[in-house]
Amino acid sequence: MAAWFKVVSSASFTKFADVKRTFNSADHVGDFVVFDVGAGCRIITVIHFNRGRVYIRHVLTHRGYDDWTTRQRGKR
Repeated sequence: MAAWFKVVSSASFTKFADVKRTFNSADHVGDFVVFDVGAGCRIITVIHFNRGRVYIRHVLTHRGYDDWTTRQRGKR
């Protein structure tokens, strides 16, 4: 997670393609961008590309992520 934070802190993402180029495993889930950072951990973020800001919404285990995605699908 520390390595992820270091990269994100110095990155300049203007669109999701920039994120994907930097983090190949990043996924777009609704309004969120999800990063699989290893060690059984996923970081759920909201990225405001127009402001150059990345906001961490959740840090979840893989099981917690599965529960979260189930709830997200129910909101559609």
